[in-house]
Amino acid sequence: MRKNFGKKAISLALIAAMSVTMITGCGDNKKAKNDGKTTVTLGIWPSDDLVDDISTFEGYVDTMKELHPDVVIEPAHYTYATDTFVSLASSGNCPTIFDTWFTEPQKLINQGLVADITEEVKARGWDKKMNPDVLKIMSDEDGHIYGIARDAYALGVMCNVNLFKEAGLVDEDGIPKFPQTWEELAETAKTIKDKTGSAGFCLLAKDNAGGWHFSNIAWAFGATLCKDNGDGTYTSNLNSKEAVDAMKYVYDLKWKYDVLTADPTAENWDSGFQQIGTDACAMYIAANDAVDKPTQVNGLATDKLAMCAIPAGPNGDQYSLTGGTPYMFSKDASKEEINAALDFLEVMGRTPDVNDTMIQGLQADAAKRKNNGVPVIKPFPCWINEDRLEAEQKVLEEYKNVDERLYSNYFDTTGKEGNLRSEEPGETQEMYAQLTNVLQDVVTNKDCDIQKLMDTANENYQKILDSKYHK
Repeated sequence: MRKNFGKKAISLALIAAMSVTMITGCGDNKKAKNDGKTTVTLGIWPSDDLVDDISTFEGYVDTMKELHPDVVIEPAHYTYATDTFVSLASSGNCPTIFDTWFTEPQKLINQGLVADITEEVKARGWDKKMNPDVLKIMSDEDGHIYGIARDAYALGVMCNVNLFKEAGLVDEDGIPKFPQTWEELAETAKTIKDKTGSAGFCLLAKDNAGGWHFSNIAWAFGATLCKDNGDGTYTSNLNSKEAVDAMKYVYDLKWKYDVLTADPTAENWDSGFQQIGTDACAMYIAANDAVDKPTQVNGLATDKLAMCAIPAGPNGDQYSLTGGTPYMFSKDASKEEINAALDFLEVMGRTPDVNDTMIQGLQADAAKRKNNGVPVIKPFPCWINEDRLEAEQKVLEEYKNVDERLYSNYFDTTGKEGNLRSEEPGETQEMYAQLTNVLQDVVTNKDCDIQKLMDTANENYQKILDSKYHK
């Protein structure tokens, strides 16, 4: 689950593109407008506030013009949202290519809202180079492919080095003393709050992001939140002892340690990055693919951000929720449009093929990050061919701009076998919503009955599961 917390806006660029589509009609008229060339509406175009990112994309477009002069690229920034996508796709106004989250492909495939790109992907040999776990997420039960991964991620804990240093919690080299357990995180957060006045930890409790983050905390306490019955049905398990214990821990962060930001019910995915990027809080659950948010977007110096692994629970359980961002394609896209969009991804360096264009794409992205004060760190592998991995490492060494020790705890731990865990099955977003409802009560009502709240959430979620997956 990524970046889906109330972001419903479609930029003016997409609205304009949609308006042109509605005025001029379907694909044939669009092709006529562009002299018979293949037109790709690029829903992955950066938003208007990311000026440098737009400049990088304009460079990609220039390269496309040289390599594929028969293709016209139309910027059409789109932010995927569950409550608007169905109508967008059904009306024929979906961009040729867009990105979403790993929780969504199976839903979109089953609803017939995205294009089958099996033929195009196999013709390029990319199906053999994709991480098998990622390929499974992108495919239906018959092996037909509907997307490719932009990137993958694993949750960890972002740390503000300034606040750790001010609280005396760094080693002789200025590397934060990362908490190893959730109990240590609470104690570390309290030390920082007492010595700096800033919040020790940013907890999200405004929207589904709260439930998303809480699920990773709950796993550390031994919880499984939704059980797959193996027959196409699911059983809610939100009120287990382990899940309740995890919620009691959250209660303690608020009422025992008093280390949270002023109003967790106002904190969403974006505001958490603002809190850590502006020295307003010391720790925040986030992933490796979002290091630009506290730095480039919110002004934190590159060398003042660090990451550690998700802490272990009371019995040593330690998991990092893993997911990612897939590229998917409009159900109305022609084969020519799909291939043109794939060509554009190749120019961006987002494909497995290693060639001068791909390396230039990786270098452009790394240079953009370095120039904008974004940590240049290694990605999680979506493509597993060795030449691709070697190329990524060479680019990383060329553009590296941070001390690797600021991230080594995070990468070492998430790289251990068995540490990564996918999101819970069932109606995951609905589960997150139910958990967020509980979080909101827990952080606003000191006298709340946690067991009762979790019982109610469990009952509500089970009703949703039964309505969706009844036999």
